[in-house]
Amino acid sequence: MKYSSKIFFLLCLCSQLLHSQGKEIQFLSGTDSEHTKQWDFWINGGRKSGNWNKIQVPSQWEQQGFGSYNYGRDYVTYGKNFKFNDEVGLYKHKFSVPNSWKGKTINIVFEGSMTDTEVKINGKLAGAIHQGAFYEFKYDISDKLIFGKENILEVKVSKMSADKSVNNAERLADYWVLGGIFRPVYLEAVPKENISWTAIEAKADGTFRSNIHLKGIVSVNNLKIELFDANNILVGESQTKIEKGDSLKEIQFSVKNPKLWTAETPNLYRAKFTLNKNKRRIYQSEEKFGFRTIEIRKGDGIYINGTKVKMKGINRHVWWPETGRSVTESIDLMDVKLIKEMNMNAVRCSHYPPNKSFLKICDSLGLYVLDELAGWQKNTVLKSEKSL
Repeated sequence: MKYSSKIFFLLCLCSQLLHSQGKEIQFLSGTDSEHTKQWDFWINGGRKSGNWNKIQVPSQWEQQGFGSYNYGRDYVTYGKNFKFNDEVGLYKHKFSVPNSWKGKTINIVFEGSMTDTEVKINGKLAGAIHQGAFYEFKYDISDKLIFGKENILEVKVSKMSADKSVNNAERLADYWVLGGIFRPVYLEAVPKENISWTAIEAKADGTFRSNIHLKGIVSVNNLKIELFDANNILVGESQTKIEKGDSLKEIQFSVKNPKLWTAETPNLYRAKFTLNKNKRRIYQSEEKFGFRTIEIRKGDGIYINGTKVKMKGINRHVWWPETGRSVTESIDLMDVKLIKEMNMNAVRCSHYPPNKSFLKICDSLGLYVLDELAGWQKNTVLKSEKSL
């Protein structure tokens, strides 16, 4: 498939958010395609339709013997009026919540579902229907949970999207069109006052800058950042005062003579973010990153840390013959190692965001990543990007 000027891409070291003491996780599904959990399942068409059965989650329902197979270019073969079987799958699962989570914010997180997804907790809608198969989404379900009793999760997944643009981006391309919850589903519990997410820019000259997005700040009065090298040695720190209602803080400071990140020298550091109330820790999160400066010089090329780099890479789909787009960390690792063994230094995630584990492995082993969004089908909007 040809490149499009609408592709949003970022040549980057893709940092990964690490679960820490401030966030508790409870998986409702399995963790990958090899470690699954069984949910109740019903589908309206194709194989095993019309009756409640059991299905492994995460998975693609076609690979579990349900529904029908469709290829994304079938509309070309069968004519413009050809329509996919818009299969709809219903999932049910019962779960309980620890009493220790009372008073915390509890989200249900879906890392990937194909494609339009409606979520109910104990018969109540968790939020608006999510559209877009390859994107993580979450709902705050704190007010819908029952402590001390079983809770019921119901999920309705439509194979095709009600949004034509989503179908053009994800359903009508040159690959098999699959359905189902294909990445993990879990609950995350965090204190009411927390860090919702962080963004890091770490330059080759040692400049470290971070935007820290805060949520629910009422009593927290201090934010501290500590940077550690690969040997867990503290190399830099800074802190700032927090006021009630703050939702964003920017911190900038420098580290002397950092070891730089490149595909050949994938040196990683660890940033620890801590929210304190009168020196008592309220919330903490961590993120790995690398110091590197990326420049795209028009008419010249790409420079990493001041050195011109020739990108030698390959397109990579998230795909496995037996399990479709539901994969494992070992498959991600195998792919990165194969790319490195071919003397390549870059990978293009065509044409959607990959698994978190794949980006984490690219960080640690050293691959430049063009991390795409599924927007290639709108190729007339950002004409200026042709120069990149």
